[in-house]
Amino acid sequence: MLSKMGYSELELYGPFEFSAESNKVGWKALEPMLGFSASGFFGRSANELKAILKQHQMTVPSVHTDLDTLENHIEAFATAKEILGFDYVTLPAIPDERRKTLDDYKKMADTFNTIGENARKLGLKFAYHNHGYGLREVDGHIPFDMMIAATDPELVFLELDVFWTTAGRANPVDYLKKYSGRYHLMHLKDMKPITYFEGDGSDANQWIAFFPKMTTAGDGELDLDTIVRTAQDNGVKHFFVEQDLVQQPEIALKRSLDYLKMQ
Repeated sequence: MLSKMGYSELELYGPFEFSAESNKVGWKALEPMLGFSASGFFGRSANELKAILKQHQMTVPSVHTDLDTLENHIEAFATAKEILGFDYVTLPAIPDERRKTLDDYKKMADTFNTIGENARKLGLKFAYHNHGYGLREVDGHIPFDMMIAATDPELVFLELDVFWTTAGRANPVDYLKKYSGRYHLMHLKDMKPITYFEGDGSDANQWIAFFPKMTTAGDGELDLDTIVRTAQDNGVKHFFVEQDLVQQPEIALKRSLDYLKMQ
């Protein structure tokens, strides 16, 4: 379906067979709230998935995974990389308990540098996707900015989600310019109406409450034209249309791609 629409790249998310047990347990707890299950390799082996992707002329540049796996089992991605050819192992969110204070964010910068170094040894790149938290000032500091400033730009790359960045009261265009060359990946979707977290956006309950505000690219109020042009000018290499929950995906995903191609 996706290749017939015109999509050529797919980003996978775990847990995978080799993911940390904590990640598998965590997903099981989330699935009833989300209304969908984790995908991994869609119940296939990496070789089986490779054959399907080749048949449909699609590639996988990036996979989402969890912090436990990245810290303790990152070598497990080496074999999958050789089969599927992805370059990026991407963390979609920092666990709640690991980002309670500014000191936690300082420690996470060190953790990211270590993961990035280990990824590089395996021929991979480590990227971080922010889910909208850590973008508001705390004791005179923006936690996200403080953390990224302490990471090595050669080891830690970024994935910008236009929806969650906006929900966190930050401007995607400003961040693309501020960290020019650091953002290599982007999640694209639209928001209607533009709304901001009442809290700090730090937990899954706040995220799930925002799902109804997601809409097909071009149907919402985000300035996607400016965002995409700025992304292209500042080093983003891979763009992924993402709608976490959507009716008739065969229609919505096609409309998103058609709209983005016109920009």
